[in-house]
Amino acid sequence: MKFIKNHLMFILPLMAILLGIEFFLVFDRTTDSYEKGLKEGYTMFVVSKKPMTLNDFKALNAHIASSEKIKREAVVSDIVKGINNSNKKEILKALPYFYNIGLDSYLHTSELDKIKNDLESSNDIQRVETFGSSYSSAYRLFAFIKFTLKLFIGFMGVVSLLLIIKQMEIWKYAHKRRMQVMEIFGAPLMLRSGVLFKVAIADAIVATLITAMIFLYIKFEWAAKSGIDIMMKNQEDLFRLSDLAILLGSALIIVLISVYSVVFSSSGVEE
Repeated sequence: MKFIKNHLMFILPLMAILLGIEFFLVFDRTTDSYEKGLKEGYTMFVVSKKPMTLNDFKALNAHIASSEKIKREAVVSDIVKGINNSNKKEILKALPYFYNIGLDSYLHTSELDKIKNDLESSNDIQRVETFGSSYSSAYRLFAFIKFTLKLFIGFMGVVSLLLIIKQMEIWKYAHKRRMQVMEIFGAPLMLRSGVLFKVAIADAIVATLITAMIFLYIKFEWAAKSGIDIMMKNQEDLFRLSDLAILLGSALIIVLISVYSVVFSSSGVEE
């Protein structure tokens, strides 16, 4: 029981860090899709004095990625009802040109203001509507959720790392006598600390596999039955094979840092 307990005291904090890393990877991938949807669903409304092409708009601001001309007949359809054709043509001729403008990414509201100013600096453009209030609300909520998650993962990572280092110190004391004897006989630091590296690397592999299995279960079993729209739509993003390499690499780096920090901080033969 003590053997299992000692290993769990190391594996569980390491799993907390790995779960945090994987949550971040999954969140980053799924929010990329969500962000893309927000970007594609957002357009500016531009009124111009003359017909303009996409290149004309791009010349004013590089963030403009698309332009869709709105038919003027559709805009004034209710107004021109019952009016004879000659008058209707005069009304349409007097009307400006209307465009929906798409952007290349989900930008900060300050960037929207800059785009608006750039467009309005043109003498050919009469008016620009950014719908900034609804955009700003969605953007701030989105940015707040991302920041909160990153902060939580960072805090959890620091606490878990301290627990790992503490557990490593316990292992060091458990193997202290053997390490002291090896040091007296001149064994190098890496050799006398070899047992710590072996145990830590083995537990890092175990923690990685358990974390991967949790997310594989979420991806192939839980997500499809969860009824959560964003999970079902982004099921493929919940775990990728490349994540396994990232988790294992992170786990090995963490345990190596922990072992080195303990070994070098208390090297020397104790009396």
